[in-house]
Formats: sequence, structure tokens, C-alpha cells
Amino acid sequence: MGEITYQPLRSLIYVDCVKEEYRHKLQHWLYYYHAPESIAKFEPWVTKYAFYNALPTPPQGERFGTYRMQLTEHYWMVNPMSQESLVNSLNEYFPIDAMIWQGTLPENAKEDGFMADGEAARASGGDNGCPPFIFAFLPIFWEQDLKGAGRTMVDGPNYRWQFLVSYPEGHKEDGDQWMMNEILPAFAAMPEVTRMMTSKVKKEINNCHMDRCVEMWFDGPEEWYHCAVENAASFKKPEWAEYDNFPYLRPQFQFASLFLTDIATSDNLKQYRGYLPMR
Repeated sequence: MGEITYQPLRSLIYVDCVKEEYRHKLQHWLYYYHAPESIAKFEPWVTKYAFYNALPTPPQGERFGTYRMQLTEHYWMVNPMSQESLVNSLNEYFPIDAMIWQGTLPENAKEDGFMADGEAARASGGDNGCPPFIFAFLPIFWEQDLKGAGRTMVDGPNYRWQFLVSYPEGHKEDGDQWMMNEILPAFAAMPEVTRMMTSKVKKEINNCHMDRCVEMWFDGPEEWYHCAVENAASFKKPEWAEYDNFPYLRPQFQFASLFLTDIATSDNLKQYRGYLPMR
């Protein structure tokens, strides 16, 4: 093993909930098991570990690959995928059910002899007909500030649309040029868009299938709909499009979205005090 090096990174995990029947179960696993086990494992080399509840899916949000449970965000001081980080004194409790609830394994996963634990399933990728598990690493700072620099909290609460895009094979370069030179400038010209930032995904960390992360802010879901659905109907469809309507890509597989508020539901390193049920 080599020497551990300082490598600040930000990571995003998109967590879906495929049925309302599962939401309370998934929340229980996240807060009762996953949060304390994660804190115990990596608190010495993580500066922020936070859960952000997903807002309700806006009209036509399904075609944008909207995730319905939460964003999990980490700020790392070292690369957690490095060889030096692989030895752990305890394994996490990661049942197959947790991946079924999120939709990255099919409902019949246990009966059909899928992997014995969710940690292995999470690492397997989207080769089972379900959307791949999204664990995207970014630079610790946004790489490009495209609109709204200077905005403050006084300017009002923000309806944040964060999305990750994976361009089709053979179109990684021209797909990103299309995003950066056509799509994002078109959104930046819309007055309803108050803020926009973007970074490329650091694919070399864990071979994440996503290529770019973008975050846009609006006053609310009606403004988002006007821009992303109504205005976007006039966008020119690229030759590699796989669907007729923007964003032209397969929901959750190639285009994944979350709708968020400004603040974390639980900033775990500062706020987590255990699973304290209502009385």
C-alpha cells in the first residue's frame, strides 16, 4: 500500500424510493443503521456528511429521472476509494432490501439469487435492468459559475434542480459541447433561472457512469416547469437523442435529477443524535 495523500473531494449519492410503501422503511434504515455506521467509519477524514430530503416530483419530472428520497452528500479529505481505505474493522449493515427500496435491484432480487448483501449489489452497477447506483465524485469546488454570482440568502429561498448527465457512448465529447454551448446558455438566458453552476464528474475515482453535474436554482416548481418543459420544447434535438423531448436521454440511467431546498435535513456530523422516535 502507498502513502495516504490529501485529496479533497465532494461526492453525491442519489437515493430513490420506488414505492411509498417503502419510504418509512428506507428512512429507518438510513437513520437507524446507515448514518451512525457511516459516522463511525469515516468521521476522521470527512468534514461534512449530510442528508437532503428530495422535494416532490414536479409535473413531467419523471422524464428527467427524478429521484424521490434524498441526496446524500460527503466532503472527503482523502479518496475513500483508494487501496489504503479498504481495511475496515466492521462491515456496514446493508441488506438487499435497502437496494430494492431504492430501485437499483428488482423486486424479486432475493428470490432470484441476487447477491447476498446490499453492499455488493451497490457496487455491481446497473447490469440488472434497474437504474445503476449513482455515487458521483466532483471537485470540492464548482468548476464553472455560469449565472447568478453574488446571490445571497437575502435574495430568497431557492428551489434547487441538481442533475447528472451521462452522454451516449461515442458522443461523450460532442454531448458535453452540446450541453455547455447550447443547453446551459439557453437556460442562463431565461430570467427564471437565478443561479447556475457546473462541474465534470471525476470519473477516475470510482468509474461513475455519469459525466457532468449541473445545478440550477429557481423561485419554485412553476418557474422550473416553464423553463425545463415549456421553453425547452423549442430546443433542437441532437442527432444522438434517444427520446423526442428534452433532456432526450433515458431517465435515471442517463439523466438523473433531484429537487432540493437550501438546507440539509440532517447535517449528520453536527446534528445526528441517534434514532429518537416520536412519543
